[in-house]
Amino acid sequence: MLANYKILTVTHKLTQLREIGDFVVKAEDGDELKSRLEEIRDQFQLDELLYLPTCNRVMYFFITGQSITPSFIARFFQSVNPGLPAETLRHLEDVVQCLEGEAALEHLLDVSASIDSLVIGERQILRQLRESFGQCWKWGLSGDFIRLAFQQAVVAAKAVYSNTRIGEKPVSVVSLAIQQLMKANLNRHARILLIGAGQTNQLVGKFLLKHAFSNVTVFNRTLGKAGQLAGMLKGKAQLLDSLPAYTEGFDCLIVCTGATNAVITPELYAALLQGDKSQKVVIDLAVPHNVSEAVVEDNDVNYIEVEGLRQLAKANLAFREQEIEEARNILKEYLKEFPALHKQRQIELAMRRVPTEIKAVKHKAINEVFRKEVEMLDGEARELMERMMAYMEKKCIGIPMKAAREAVLAGK
Repeated sequence: MLANYKILTVTHKLTQLREIGDFVVKAEDGDELKSRLEEIRDQFQLDELLYLPTCNRVMYFFITGQSITPSFIARFFQSVNPGLPAETLRHLEDVVQCLEGEAALEHLLDVSASIDSLVIGERQILRQLRESFGQCWKWGLSGDFIRLAFQQAVVAAKAVYSNTRIGEKPVSVVSLAIQQLMKANLNRHARILLIGAGQTNQLVGKFLLKHAFSNVTVFNRTLGKAGQLAGMLKGKAQLLDSLPAYTEGFDCLIVCTGATNAVITPELYAALLQGDKSQKVVIDLAVPHNVSEAVVEDNDVNYIEVEGLRQLAKANLAFREQEIEEARNILKEYLKEFPALHKQRQIELAMRRVPTEIKAVKHKAINEVFRKEVEMLDGEARELMERMMAYMEKKCIGIPMKAAREAVLAGK
């Protein structure tokens, strides 16, 4: 039933970006994240689950027949983050968006087509959705019905990008940050420290390469990913643990890791400065922030962070907003198709046993019901009979499947 599709989401539209971090699953690595998501699925008896965290939203898309009450939402996010502030808990209804059935599916399509993004037309969200689904599918959290919704969302998003101008001159949060970096007039040999080698900093790296910055050192929790990114930039790679011992100074610090607390503390920042008092560019693209507020308050920095990019994003929205109405019209058509697709999939799943049962009938006919008669056949006659039975088996399996598809199409 479509009513079983549910979404709980916290986005830039209802809260400060720095507060979205309170609603993400805190995990040190993939294994811990998998374990935590499994616990959430099992605790709340969810049939399927898709977890999508980005720089401006966190979304839990799941399937359950349960009613999503305020009590359910409170218990859900207390499980996600046992340290959720009491004040936040008291005002969850102002922060958490709860969507069910067609409204949930519509929101998924809006997200995939980037018309619900901080920067409308930002295609990065579609890649993030693909990766999140791939991970949850691999972990056995997402199943057939989330897969069906995900596939329709991807097809719908591609249609929007192909048939509207919503993605023209795309400006992502990262590109906005790089625009501000370029305004700082750093020379191409400026010392840049890139902290983290995940999706966001991979994109940062592409911009740095495009603008020919040639002195980049990448720090990451694992050396493999750091080396890959540093290799692209012809820079150096080091482990994140070695950052406190780094003594070569810097002109620009770009930070985005999966940590849920400050990675750049006042003590670490002072050590990195090596006594240098000149102004530095500090770009914090993490949610929650990876740079301590005290670093910004107590030092001469040109500070660029996600929350501050909101106003810059607004300046780029006017053109894209003209395309939103057309994009929504396209998405509505794909949303209309979904009930038939869902019904067809339900029928296909219900009919999975048909091939097995037909094979069982064939086996019983040959080996039990008509066993004596079959034993009397010569080799040539038996071979012909088995070929005929195999042909009939194949056709009999296809007939109900075809009838089911035609019934679904006729009911559209």
